[in-house]
Amino acid sequence: MTTALRIEKGDDGVVLATMDLPGHSMNVLNEALAQPLAGLADLLEQDASVTGLILASGKRDFLAGADVDRLRALANAQEAFDASMQLKGFIRRLERCGKPVVAVINGMCLGGGLEIAMGCHWRIVIDDGKAKLGLPEVKLGLLPGGGGTQRLPRLVGMQQALQWMGEGSEVRAPQALASGLVNELAASRDEALAKARAWIAANKKPVQPWDAPKFRYPGGDSRSPATAQLFSIAPSMASAKSYGNYPALTHIMSSVFEGGLTDIDRALEIESRYFAACVTSQASKNMIGTLWYQLNAIKKGASRPAGVLQSKVKKLGILGAGMMGSGIAYVSAKAGMQVLLLDSTQEAAEKGKRYAQELLDKAVKKGRSTAEQREALLALIQPTTDYQDLAGCDLVIEAVFEDRAIKADVTRKAEAVIGSGAVFASNTSTLPITGLAQASVRPAQFLGLHFFSPVDKMPLVEIIVGKETSPETLARGFDYVQQIAKTPIVVNDSRGFYTSRVFATYVMEGIALLKEGVHPRSIEVAGLQAGMPMPPLALQDEVSLSLGVHVADQTRKDLAAEGKPYHEHPGEAVLRQLCELGRVGKKVGKGFYDWADGDKQLWPGLAQLHPVAAQQPAQRELIDRLMFAQANEAARCLQEGVLRSVADANIGSIFGWGFAPFQGGALQFINAYGLPAFVARARALAAAHGERFAPAQILVEMAERGERFAEQ
Repeated sequence: MTTALRIEKGDDGVVLATMDLPGHSMNVLNEALAQPLAGLADLLEQDASVTGLILASGKRDFLAGADVDRLRALANAQEAFDASMQLKGFIRRLERCGKPVVAVINGMCLGGGLEIAMGCHWRIVIDDGKAKLGLPEVKLGLLPGGGGTQRLPRLVGMQQALQWMGEGSEVRAPQALASGLVNELAASRDEALAKARAWIAANKKPVQPWDAPKFRYPGGDSRSPATAQLFSIAPSMASAKSYGNYPALTHIMSSVFEGGLTDIDRALEIESRYFAACVTSQASKNMIGTLWYQLNAIKKGASRPAGVLQSKVKKLGILGAGMMGSGIAYVSAKAGMQVLLLDSTQEAAEKGKRYAQELLDKAVKKGRSTAEQREALLALIQPTTDYQDLAGCDLVIEAVFEDRAIKADVTRKAEAVIGSGAVFASNTSTLPITGLAQASVRPAQFLGLHFFSPVDKMPLVEIIVGKETSPETLARGFDYVQQIAKTPIVVNDSRGFYTSRVFATYVMEGIALLKEGVHPRSIEVAGLQAGMPMPPLALQDEVSLSLGVHVADQTRKDLAAEGKPYHEHPGEAVLRQLCELGRVGKKVGKGFYDWADGDKQLWPGLAQLHPVAAQQPAQRELIDRLMFAQANEAARCLQEGVLRSVADANIGSIFGWGFAPFQGGALQFINAYGLPAFVARARALAAAHGERFAPAQILVEMAERGERFAEQ
């Protein structure tokens, strides 16, 4: 039929259809594959010699899901509804053809791939540790539009289905089997195909559970008492987490609930209407543009210097075995590198290695790793105090205290040992790389690699290019970040770079609001309503107030040395005030909050230090101040050349400090707001609250020209 779908018919009449999309590393539901797949229904219905069908993949993964280009091209709700119903029509024909259809699943089986698999009568997963099944559409502001919100609850129950779809979870093979999502596991492809043929031979006239007259949902349908309780709680829980910023969450719940009141065919139509609502939402447009197109462009090397050969780090040196250094050691060893973890004492270095031990112990306990894998990884991390051990390192990363003198000292000691071709990187979060590189005898091979805490969980690394950093050095840093499975953004050197600089505007604006007499609870709720993962005062406690004061002091000192003025943020005085009281943050159990036993309460003393004003601003005003402070500063970073691309700005803001993902990033927030409207609102905020809100000149000029930031 086509090279995208190989058809082989056996003597037993069973057709093996192997998806193998040419020119793609993964199978996706684009036109080249969707058309021949639809032809399978014709084959089953019209060819009497065909006794059954096995759907498999010729690639390392089964089927990744829908082609996002096709989704983005949908012009309106009617087109989205029709496209959704077209896919469902094919799947329903498979289900009702009267002949057995088996899916042999390997690797990733996501989105539309899982929806097609659920439309098969039997599902066998090759359990080689690589299989992952899921419906991740919510991560792009969508819901599963190929029947996922209806078949998944009918297979695993409503509660489990809502959790998996609401979180975009990826389910491993054993869990998929235990839940009822799949029917069998096999150790190899050959075994899976043999099992598939055996099942087909034994089940000549299969019927999907939901097409059987006496079908019942596992755990009950929408009318049962158990699910009535679920749906009385789930919407409020989702709202408490999302504040209504993610319409896909509500639409998923509505689709599941309403579908559970009727038969499968009517339920599929209900789902298509909610799918259309998601596709046309601004949140989905924002998220697809940034978290699909821009993220994939970065992963494919859009920010990497062209023409430089790919490289791999085999031996890594890390200076400083604190929280950051130990986290870097863990993710690097996990990627197969030999790691030298160096600190001033052997005890400190050993403690850094224990961080990896603790993470691995948890993984073994949860069945995500084995004792053998744990020991093999730990063997790659060598704690040491001897700089001579750094000999042979391809890359050295310093992760010591944010002090120029300390960083200069370790730089000189390391460079005295490492080879002439090695790269040296600083994990500084604020200090300009060009200045730190002055301690290096080879500044062309010096760059910044700014990790985020906790390193094992945070997906971003900000690569900072100093004045003398060479393209080759940048490329090697980029390759290392991808080697450890992180997302790299590339920025030019500047005080605070991009992420630390813009992140600070969020927490400092929250502190400024407190100083003005805004109720602290209103400030915190505004941060959450805006879509930030943590409210500003709690977040400042997490990173520590004393660090904020240290950065301000260092900045003031540096600017004075450069003969430049220092503009104090109105929130800075509050930081100093609390630090003088010993309230320096979560690490000592007291800051803006009192922290105890994993819980926190706003410190009652805030009311005495900064009495709540009788007249409180509208919540919308608070949200705007928190969001405009960040977005405007991001635009300034692009204007000043700190940022190299719109994609780096948007991805860096979401992955770096959690800028409201549904907005699609700091610059996409401006796009969606509309540049003329953003400029007007920023000017109004500046008139009321200070020049820091004055719109960046780049925004004024773009608004006048009717331009927008690139969205793809």
